[in-house]
Amino acid sequence: MRKASFRTERPARGTVLLSYITEPFFTSKGRSVFSTHSHHWEAVQIVRTYLDLGFNVDVIHYLNRWFRPRKRYDVVVDARFNLERLGPRLAPECIKIFHIDTCHMLFQNTAELRRLEQLQRRRGVTLVPRRHERLNHGIEHADHGVVLGNAHTMATFRYSGKPLHPVPVSTPQGYPSPDGKDIEHARRRFIWLSRGGLVLKGLDRVLEVFAALPDHHLTVCAPVDQEPDFAAAFQQELYASPNIHTLGWVDVSSPAFAELLRESIGIVYPAGSESQSTSVINCLHAGLIPIVTREAGLDVTPEFGVMLADDDIDTVREAVTTLSARPAAELEAMASAAWTFARANHSRESFATAYRAAMEAILGAAGPLPSSEVA
Repeated sequence: MRKASFRTERPARGTVLLSYITEPFFTSKGRSVFSTHSHHWEAVQIVRTYLDLGFNVDVIHYLNRWFRPRKRYDVVVDARFNLERLGPRLAPECIKIFHIDTCHMLFQNTAELRRLEQLQRRRGVTLVPRRHERLNHGIEHADHGVVLGNAHTMATFRYSGKPLHPVPVSTPQGYPSPDGKDIEHARRRFIWLSRGGLVLKGLDRVLEVFAALPDHHLTVCAPVDQEPDFAAAFQQELYASPNIHTLGWVDVSSPAFAELLRESIGIVYPAGSESQSTSVINCLHAGLIPIVTREAGLDVTPEFGVMLADDDIDTVREAVTTLSARPAAELEAMASAAWTFARANHSRESFATAYRAAMEAILGAAGPLPSSEVA
């Protein structure tokens, strides 16, 4: 696996090793990955932050098991397993930061098994765990944690007693204001958007809800074909229900997806475990009203969304039907508030500002530092 290296234009204070994703640093010219997932841009911004703070930066993939330090590192940032592995090879004074982009693995794995067991009892089928991850002890080997999430996400790491610094997830895509949306056309139209881990993210529950609501419409935007056991178990709902439309993977930067968002009122996302759902944040930027569990990692208020009391199917169904029946003026206000909230709290600028503030706190930088430019 390759290593990318960058040198600061400022007088160097030291060197940072970033163990995270590497795709955005090795993408060929003319091809951008920034519109596919927020973490691509965030990885680049993390490097920019350290360069602007006066550090040289080396970047390796977080799954790189072969890298060995051949120089002194003053800061090491890791997203999974390398803090534990490299710890004995680092200088005692090296600042070790765990980059947290998921709930703790014990919480997530337990949540997925619970969801799978509940589905087994409801449908008589046992599906493959898709988001089970090997446990790591990163936070226990770190001096600090930087958490892409909220208080719920951080709560799964509080046991460690390490200082935790929340940073809001950014978005890979922005959309125009929802003002002028045809509410009467959209009020019973919802979407479900995510990548893999369909049971953990709650698609099974949402399909069962809409299968029982023929006057409500659901569009499924997810790579369902990558989980064939799920597709087989929900063949009827996914492909033979007139009010459920399965698109598969979608390009969130496409005009077709923007039009789908314009025609929909909300996203239903009863996730079992997230750090902070980029799918929901993406939809908030289009003014979709979120119906989510607390495990989605978002601070949803009644002003712009619905925080589910639990993930029971009856609870989800009640939330969908209650929201769709609200007066048009209320739905318009909620959609506008969702768009405003997303732009204020989940932008590239807010990520850059919060990440830099976290690094300044961790590094204990003396005096004010110059502003970091956001691309």
